[in-house]
Amino acid sequence: MVGDGRSTLALQQTALRRALAARDPGRLHLRFQATVLEAYRGAADVELLRTRTVGRISLGRRWSLDVGIAPDGSLHVPFQDFVDRLPEDEWPRWIEHLASEPASAAFLQMRLTSAACIDDGETAPWA
Repeated sequence: MVGDGRSTLALQQTALRRALAARDPGRLHLRFQATVLEAYRGAADVELLRTRTVGRISLGRRWSLDVGIAPDGSLHVPFQDFVDRLPEDEWPRWIEHLASEPASAAFLQMRLTSAACIDDGETAPWA
């Protein structure tokens, strides 16, 4: 059954394999808090449609974005759709609602700053 943990993991693994085979990171998904939709509720020309697991946000004939709806209520969208279908002036709103994945803040800082050197202690064996 699509939606159980193993099926979702298998689908995510397949999506990653395909993105890697095509060397196309645009196929990888970004995850957002559903609260990003609050700004669109009741706005003129905005249509919010959904089923239990997928949805569409559209603003008249100007743009539309299809999203997945995860069991926890968060939204996910392929990076390439985000870039191609969502106007750039909407990006900041969505970025503010990015759903954080578990990550190393030190590693992210190192990757975001070319000259960053993070010393967070002695080396340790992988457990």
